[in-house]
Amino acid sequence: MRARESGIPLTGEPGRWNAITDVPGVEVGYVTLCEGDDVRTGVTALLPRGRNGVGLPCAAGWHSFNGNGEMTGTAWIEESGSLAVPVLITNTYAVGPVHRGVVEWVRANCGGMAPEWLLPVVTETWDGHLNDIHGTAVRSDHAAAAIDAAASGPVAEGCVGGGTGMRCYGFKGGSGTASRVVEYGDDRYTVGAFVQANFGARRELVVAGVPVGLELPDRPGPAPDGVRQVPPGAGSVIVVVATDAPLLPGQCKALARRVTLGLARTGTTGSHFSGDIFLAFSTANESALNSTFPSDDDDGAPYESMRFVPWGRMDPFYGAVVESVEEAVLNVLTGAHSMTGRAGHHVRALPLDRLSELLAARGVPTR
Repeated sequence: MRARESGIPLTGEPGRWNAITDVPGVEVGYVTLCEGDDVRTGVTALLPRGRNGVGLPCAAGWHSFNGNGEMTGTAWIEESGSLAVPVLITNTYAVGPVHRGVVEWVRANCGGMAPEWLLPVVTETWDGHLNDIHGTAVRSDHAAAAIDAAASGPVAEGCVGGGTGMRCYGFKGGSGTASRVVEYGDDRYTVGAFVQANFGARRELVVAGVPVGLELPDRPGPAPDGVRQVPPGAGSVIVVVATDAPLLPGQCKALARRVTLGLARTGTTGSHFSGDIFLAFSTANESALNSTFPSDDDDGAPYESMRFVPWGRMDPFYGAVVESVEEAVLNVLTGAHSMTGRAGHHVRALPLDRLSELLAARGVPTR
């Protein structure tokens, strides 16, 4: 069940699927790995322009709210302001094989991209409570499979893809998404957010402005063998924001910074032990921001141009990010199911009936 379906009041107009895939061209694919007692992990692929658009740059920017995590390829995004590769999300120790898998997929499927130069964007959150994170369950071919599975349309949420083994506010976490429509003059643009949520202490959880986490007792399970019990709030959150509005790279970076406010609406104060890293891109201006090798066939000294929303008109897009991120996190919590994994460790889903009671007691009806 999604947050809106459960009756949680939310602001803003969502797109058709209320997902990042409402942004034309964006595709999402998963590989979910649930094997035996110890494997609860996976890989998520987000393709800014779909499989056929890999190699065509998007204006992009990123932001680290708390850097206790990893997102590869960000030095080049900062330098060039562009993103031309799939974005992959997995667990902390699977970044290496997934990174290699992206390289192999591009070499096999995108002959037009320079095979001698590729900087994949692979990012992660820690699923070591439910998953044997030191194992080798995630392989490079899983990255390729997630890319091949990418599609537009409705997006599965909860315990899927890279979010399979994650926790959020002490409950079962995972993958979630939402979108907002922004009217700009005669045009209508979409802002979409995708979240891999593995963050937040239970006491912090806020839903529809109500601090429900204070009324939901925390009963932490034992730590995995050989691993200390992580502090409440540890784990990390990755957020990818997409829009079809024409934006400059610096404006994409500004969108990425606003992710922090959307997360804050759900209660987090930003744990030191959480890697909170965000990426935003615009699919407009398709022909701009190319960074191909110069060719002897180049005609003189070419120029590029970009169309963009004036900085002074950016506020509606900032609001759309905040609303989309808040709802995406709630979609994680309402969409995930309880899960048992490594060494019998169990993480229960957010109790929706109890949530409804707590909201109603504060005058927030959910039906």
